[in-house]
Amino acid sequence: MADRVMITGATAGLGAEFAEQFAARGAGVVLVARNSSRLEEKAAALRSRFGVPVEVLVADLHDDDGLRRVLDRLRDDAEPVSTLVNNAGYGLAKSFEENRLEDELNHAAIHLTVPLALSHAALQGMLARGSGRIINVASVAGFTPRGTYSALKAAMINFSRWANFAYRKRGITVMALCPGFVHTEFHDRMGMDKASVPPWMWLQAKDVVREALKDLAAGKAVSIPSKRYKVLAFVARNAPSSLVAALASRGR
Repeated sequence: MADRVMITGATAGLGAEFAEQFAARGAGVVLVARNSSRLEEKAAALRSRFGVPVEVLVADLHDDDGLRRVLDRLRDDAEPVSTLVNNAGYGLAKSFEENRLEDELNHAAIHLTVPLALSHAALQGMLARGSGRIINVASVAGFTPRGTYSALKAAMINFSRWANFAYRKRGITVMALCPGFVHTEFHDRMGMDKASVPPWMWLQAKDVVREALKDLAAGKAVSIPSKRYKVLAFVARNAPSSLVAALASRGR
């Protein structure tokens, strides 16, 4: 049976790049996002360029009905999803105490509870079939003490490590992808001054996804694209917390 890959947040950035690279390998894709016009545009381009099956699933993952429809698609055994990419997410520009509680809770949902719900649904069929892959897009920020974003990503990294160990003998790979700064719409939507970040710290989405797929094929639990961020992640995990917090104050 041909691979079928579901990607959340699929219309831009890493999500769009995952769709491109999976489609280029001949996999069918299920694109999930809120913006129907951008989804249809992306789907048409993928069909035209690669000739693969492309499904469009318009859903707001903050909405109960939208989330339910995505969960139902993951549970559909007629055309099973063999790979899930939990990519949807965004950042909050203000600090924790300045944000509305509702904004913080929605932020926590999209980065933690929604990926957990989708992973749980996907695993049911994957375990029954004895194969499957889940990519949880996290961040190197997850290795640093830096606000709720890093805390949520740390949780997803920890979950992915555990799940990869727990399920790999049953044919399932679960991997946390931990990029640093990537040229996508992520920071633009936050209103961040990208010029404040040194040029050497920026990565290209195509390179991040290419390395992620290589690490996924190798069965890794954590993927940290580029040597520079591997070094930074090592420092973050081993240096004093006060130093790491200071260095990470401008992180993703």
